[in-house]
Amino acid sequence: MRWLTVGLLALIACLQYPLWFGKGGWLKVWEYDRQLQQYKEVTRQLELRNAGLDAEVRDLKTGYDAIEERARFELGMIKTGELFIPIPEKSQDPGSGSATPLPPPQKKKGYPD
Repeated sequence: MRWLTVGLLALIACLQYPLWFGKGGWLKVWEYDRQLQQYKEVTRQLELRNAGLDAEVRDLKTGYDAIEERARFELGMIKTGELFIPIPEKSQDPGSGSATPLPPPQKKKGYPD
């Protein structure tokens, strides 16, 4: 009777091994599920970025407001007749006490209205 019990336990262990450690076992399924969740998160972030870029492209195609905004902030352009006055940022060190004087207003290269 004892040999029969040992034999049945060995048979159950042999049947269970592929279920847990085989090619399509539970451990592989858990690993694939974890990878799938990571890919879904990356995909979600990329979809958000793509939606923002799509909105920006549509804005650039349909109106001049976005083009004007980019010209102002990225290229430093101003309209004809406008005056550019730079505002210095506050220093990080509050105890420095030295204020930097403002440079005189400058006329920059403008773009047509």
